[in-house]
Amino acid sequence: QVQLVESGGGLVQAGGSLRLSCLASGRTVTIYKMGWFRQAPGKEREFVAAISWSGDGTRYADDVKGRFTVSRDNAKNTVYLEMNSLKPEDTAVYYCAVSRTPLGRIDPGAFASWGQGTQVTVSS
Repeated sequence: QVQLVESGGGLVQAGGSLRLSCLASGRTVTIYKMGWFRQAPGKEREFVAAISWSGDGTRYADDVKGRFTVSRDNAKNTVYLEMNSLKPEDTAVYYCAVSRTPLGRIDPGAFASWGQGTQVTVSS
């Protein structure tokens, strides 16, 4: 079992930046990839970005490409989501999750363990 704790959320003005962190503990040797998802009120949870645990591959949702960057520090068992040029529509609770499936699978069902989420609010 892998435990995940997100941090770094907050309130920021449109155009600003935030960096989210996700610390993994437990059986991290079972991780193949880690992903970031978000869920806004009244909407379904949606994929944002993912990175292979080896760091040799990344994937992004179309609406965050060029603005968000996912990275990892295996020595710290931590994955980051650097978010720039934030927009009000980026407002959501952001979750990290781990998966044993290939990077090509980005549906929520492919991810086995989830963090508790961190709120990101972008004001206009």
